Amino acid sequence: MNDSQLLNIKALILDMDGVLWKSTEPIGNLPVIFEKLDAANIQYVFATNNATRDEDQYLEKLSAFGIHATRKQVVNSSIATLNRLKQDFSDGGGIFIIGESGLINILARGNFYPQEENPLCVVVGMDQSVTYAELSKAALLINNGTPFYGTNPDKSFPTPHGETIGTGAILAAIEVATNTQPIICGKPYPDMMEIALARMGTTKEETLVVGDRYETDILGGLNAGCPSALVLSGVTHEEMVKNLSPAPTYVFDQLSSIVDQLVSLK
Repeated sequence: MNDSQLLNIKALILDMDGVLWKSTEPIGNLPVIFEKLDAANIQYVFATNNATRDEDQYLEKLSAFGIHATRKQVVNSSIATLNRLKQDFSDGGGIFIIGESGLINILARGNFYPQEENPLCVVVGMDQSVTYAELSKAALLINNGTPFYGTNPDKSFPTPHGETIGTGAILAAIEVATNTQPIICGKPYPDMMEIALARMGTTKEETLVVGDRYETDILGGLNAGCPSALVLSGVTHEEMVKNLSPAPTYVFDQLSSIVDQLVSLK
């Protein structure tokens, strides 16, 4: 382990599902973990591909786990999607959305609202109530030339009982029906990391990206030029690590181990 590189770390970009919690179960003593970070003056932003909540909904969940944060400290793939749509459709407009309230609320800030007929684009995120009719409507629109956006590619979603269907699995159904790849706005693309870096005012070299999913969290960090730490508390298990290329900068069992290592070097 390269302690000299960890010495330079001044901030963390933290995934949530699989790093802080699995559904309703915390991973480690979260209030103590963040008390240590605050005492060591280590900044942090929560960056998750989960698009089902907006910032206030995430702050409520964080608070329920004893973590006190601000809206500025929350970035998710809904926010990255809004940024991308504002670049592509600066005036906003009607879009066909598969997604939950968090995605709908955030997109509304850019004047993007649900519309089934002649939408600017199709946007697909996690939706635990998605129907065959909605998937079919999305496919029809895309097959007729409507641009296709996905919030994130996570194929599964970690719960205390195991892996369930994620956004990537919903996207896959539409991809097969349309032979069209979506424009992905969340990790592993660097948009969310760049938003987080700008909010903290730190450089990529001094910001450690922490996540449990290699193909999104870790590759997202690597694509942004940040060091990365893969934790084994979510979807990745120890026997999987040796096959990862390029390798994450660090591998830890869980977030508390990273924080104890960082604090010991301060």
